Amino acid sequence: MVVSLETVNVFNITKNQEGGECMSRRGLGLLVVLVFFSLSLSGCYYFEAKKEIKNAEATLAQLKSAGGPTKATYEYCSAEGFLEVARYEFGDNDFLHAKEFAARSVSAGKAGLAAVKK
Repeated sequence: MVVSLETVNVFNITKNQEGGECMSRRGLGLLVVLVFFSLSLSGCYYFEAKKEIKNAEATLAQLKSAGGPTKATYEYCSAEGFLEVARYEFGDNDFLHAKEFAARSVSAGKAGLAAVKK
């Protein structure tokens, strides 16, 4: 038994709608805007995370040269651990969390520098 789509409207397709037609201008415009915003937002986190990781590396280098491993062991290990996790998250393209962990590393490094100067 052969059943045509005209008798059984399973896919809710009318005669005016056929597969392979172009998307409407409104739908295409909305799609372009969504793609643009998603790419621009993810790009912002990339550069912010990269900048924060550089700041964390600089702070950790200052802490190490000031004698942080022996004078402020807890802060030094915390800063080093947070930086390691930030690099790992950055490598997994999780830029938001990479930025957050790098900021924690900077904070721990600054606390270590303050403890060393006491």
